Amino acid sequence: MKTYELIAPCHFGLEAVLKREIIDIGYDVTLVEDGRVTFTGDAEAICRANIFLRSAERILLKVGSFMATTYEELFQGTKALPLDEFIPADGRFWVTKAASVKSRLFSPSDIQSVMKKAMVEKLKEVYHTEWFEENGAAFPFRVFLLKDQVTVALDTTGDSLHKRGYRKLTAKAPIAENLAASLIMLTPWKGDRILVDPFCGSGTFPIEAAMMAANIAPGWKRDFTAMGWTHLIPGEEWKYAREEAGDGIITDIKTDIQGYDIDDKMVEISRENARLAGVDHLIHFQRRGVDQLSHNKKYGFIITNPPYGERLEEKEKLPSLYRTIGERFKALDCWSLYLITAYEQAEEALGLKAAKNRKIYNGMMKTYFYQFPGPKPALHKG
Repeated sequence: MKTYELIAPCHFGLEAVLKREIIDIGYDVTLVEDGRVTFTGDAEAICRANIFLRSAERILLKVGSFMATTYEELFQGTKALPLDEFIPADGRFWVTKAASVKSRLFSPSDIQSVMKKAMVEKLKEVYHTEWFEENGAAFPFRVFLLKDQVTVALDTTGDSLHKRGYRKLTAKAPIAENLAASLIMLTPWKGDRILVDPFCGSGTFPIEAAMMAANIAPGWKRDFTAMGWTHLIPGEEWKYAREEAGDGIITDIKTDIQGYDIDDKMVEISRENARLAGVDHLIHFQRRGVDQLSHNKKYGFIITNPPYGERLEEKEKLPSLYRTIGERFKALDCWSLYLITAYEQAEEALGLKAAKNRKIYNGMMKTYFYQFPGPKPALHKG
């Protein structure tokens, strides 16, 4: 089976998490850059990466790369790519996204337009036709220009991988599912440990944690663009990958995963989303304020995304809110706290000094993942 170069974009600051995941599912990582990890794999790898990776945004199949400082060079470079190895005569093809950093060509719409024309010219020559119906499978291209180096890739995924399919209802400022999963993977939490999210919103942290505990693959139940590329990926490859995912699910587990929210409606939304994810039996959701956060057992984890104070009236309440989080955490016995926020004075308000503080870009917003690890259970008795 042919080996491809595959590119998996992710949130800036979480490349190491994605690299580890790719290695864990059995593939060789060849390059780690800001916001993306490149690895090699065959058609089976495209299916398995889409279905199993929790932290990736999407899986891109690299078609080629070249240097371009003018639109003529962009046109000729695109035309020289082996497009016919991927796009059949009836394929629907377009440049769905172009991004440019530190490059002389920087207009996304112009880049998209020039490249589409070049693709048409190339395929006209290959298929000896003047007109393409484009009524077959979809072949969306994504293009990155970095320091005049053009990387051209096909999007095998379609809707971003954070769309697992379970979150039909959301909170005001929900955390993306793949970001939540990545942050959990940055902690030592495992499925047999206690996890509480006192600002659970639409339930993303508890649901992602429960899916990990039950070994439910995030893309198990959804579809992907490359499922239509039967000339490249035989249908049975998708079938085998889904069967592998289904066979791996652990049903007979006990968990202590809890989600609180002060809003009754959010608690209802969380429960429904957990049901759709197939993990409602593994999570206890309840209406409860952070001021009521307590647990009688030791060595639990708080993993949460508290309010950032985007609006002025919310900003004024942040110091007291974060002070309450700090107080409730200190009252717990040997617990760990992991918290993502854009609030710059978080440590001061919590009354705690983070052991680690990782900068992560949540979309365009700069956030901080504050880590306050507690003692390990193995070192303590009782």
